[in-house]
Amino acid sequence: MRFPITILLVVLAVTLANPTNYGPVYAAVPLPYGFNYAVNDAYKGTNFGQTEKSDGNSVWGSYTVALPDGRKQIVDYTADHGRGFVAKVSYSGKAQHPKVSGPAIVFPQNGGGYH
Repeated sequence: MRFPITILLVVLAVTLANPTNYGPVYAAVPLPYGFNYAVNDAYKGTNFGQTEKSDGNSVWGSYTVALPDGRKQIVDYTADHGRGFVAKVSYSGKAQHPKVSGPAIVFPQNGGGYH
């Protein structure tokens, strides 16, 4: 009686350990979609956003990022199965760099750490 139950449990364990339906299930026909978002936090200096649309075959959109030097980076892109991902990167504004800097940072050497 133990042998048939053992065989049944082994078969069940192997079946559960090796499923044939890995990954998500995708629709047979790609669906059109569109979305956009924007984040602008003046206190932290965070400013970015994205817009994207698809007709089910191709995707096109753009995203922007405020860079630390004061410029804005704009990436316009398209993507499809024939040409792949194609991006055009541009910048607006002028880079701003501080003219005054503080003293050099010096780290202690030979184990002279902070206590």
